[in-house]
Amino acid sequence: MRGVSVAFVLASLSLVQGAVRQYALNIASTLVNPDGFPRRATTVNGLMPGPILAGFKGDDFLITVKNSLNDPSMYQSTTVHWHGILQHRTNYDDGPAQVTQCPIAPGRSYTYKVETSDFEGGQAGTFWYHSHLGAQYIDGLRGALIIYGTNLITSLQLLQAHRSLDPNDPHRQLYDVDDLSTVISLTDWYHGSAKNLGHDWIANKTAEPVPDSNLFNGVGRYLGGPATPRAVMTVTRGKRYRFRVINMSAIVPFNFTIENHPLTIIEADGVSHRPYVVNSIGISAGQRYSVVLNANQPVRNYWIAYPSNFRDNITTPLVNKNYNGTEAFAILRYRGAPNADPFTPQIKPSEVGVFQEYRLQPLVPVPPPRRGEPTLNLTLSFHPENGDGSIEAIGGANVWKINDVQYTPPKIPTLLQLLSMGANQTGQLPPDVHVLPPNTVVTVELVGDQHHPFHLHGHTFQVIQSALGPRNEFNNPPVRDTVDTSNAPAGQAVTIRFRTDNDGPWFLHCHKDWHLEAGLAVVTLVFAEDPVGVRKTINPPPQWRQLCDIYNALPPDLEG
Repeated sequence: MRGVSVAFVLASLSLVQGAVRQYALNIASTLVNPDGFPRRATTVNGLMPGPILAGFKGDDFLITVKNSLNDPSMYQSTTVHWHGILQHRTNYDDGPAQVTQCPIAPGRSYTYKVETSDFEGGQAGTFWYHSHLGAQYIDGLRGALIIYGTNLITSLQLLQAHRSLDPNDPHRQLYDVDDLSTVISLTDWYHGSAKNLGHDWIANKTAEPVPDSNLFNGVGRYLGGPATPRAVMTVTRGKRYRFRVINMSAIVPFNFTIENHPLTIIEADGVSHRPYVVNSIGISAGQRYSVVLNANQPVRNYWIAYPSNFRDNITTPLVNKNYNGTEAFAILRYRGAPNADPFTPQIKPSEVGVFQEYRLQPLVPVPPPRRGEPTLNLTLSFHPENGDGSIEAIGGANVWKINDVQYTPPKIPTLLQLLSMGANQTGQLPPDVHVLPPNTVVTVELVGDQHHPFHLHGHTFQVIQSALGPRNEFNNPPVRDTVDTSNAPAGQAVTIRFRTDNDGPWFLHCHKDWHLEAGLAVVTLVFAEDPVGVRKTINPPPQWRQLCDIYNALPPDLEG
């Protein structure tokens, strides 16, 4: 799959920097068997994960999404979110259904404008894309989006050498190889469709869905299943590699490690950080890291392990006997090594040199806020679990709440509501919408004693209090777009801080997709105190406005 994906992207890259990259994505139902179990999945151009989309710093993207879905057992409408892209002035193409757009109906197409150039010269780093309609991306609609630096080589050279080195990357001296073959996707995988599993959990109050397997670049194994060939990352001794690791899972956190090879973190969630050497990295849903691996060991095969403690986090009996969180291995193969599994025992992540988020420091510090600027505090309110592992039932459905409010997608997208309001009508917004003043530093406290990776759209933020470690408000705290509350001491808030400098409604939500389905989300509005100003800044094209007319005319069975 990955070879087709690389060819798809490399053929589109040109010499021009600051170009508009155009891609066509066909979303369809395709038979796949990534772990040896055949099922239909929601694929992108026939691939799962989807093709790697790539460009260069300063580029913008026009990405046409065609909805060819027709399987009634799965979601048939769709949207696509560009995770980590700030979308300045193009909030309408951010992607979350009923926040910034109506979904794309079956048989229809929509062209997203994905702007990366309008942020301090352009964004660069490791991003990804995925469906943002219900729990649809669990069925396979997800893939990597990589933005390299200055493009100084031709597409022909890329095709021949598969190289995209960035001469302007401040970490460039640390690695020799950074190409599409060094992108790593980690995912959980379900043998049942997300639509059916989600309905059983939320409506029928069954236990939270447990996956069947873990996948590395689209390949994995499940208990009792066939010995599917392991994914392989090939390296040459003496070279240093930049691996871009993305957790695209629905719910599972991973602990990533490579046998006998320390990892140097240089990027978190699209933001360059000072080099930080670790032996293993905990990576939650939605998070990304670039790590440098020095291929300086003897020529042979080494284990790559990415186990999860997800099974250990379940206090009720395991409801899926297919799943073993420790069955998560790929192979690091030196050129010249035999085509075989490593001869060493399968490894576990080291307890020495373990990653600690609070130790991350951005390469370019973000200035601390001025005193007296307003703060927004959000407290996550968790309900006791029932005996079957589900969340407390309210009104016949399992729910999560923030500040005692369950997020419910509105019938009219939040952005469309804002564009239709007068200057003093924000009081008509629902209670899960928070109006924020412009040009203000906002502090959000996420309080809870369970594992929840929270992602904020349209912004990166400082993590001034990680789940573990000291509070750090002023000494260059980590900057990212997805933070995990896991392992925080009881009553301690994981605290983030960002500036309201990007117009529009932006989603803040748990990136465990089942929890988002159950209401663990809040919409934050930047500049929403002035809807007239929003209308001046955000100008959706006519095609965007037509989405709702088409979607609202669908029969109910095609809406999701």
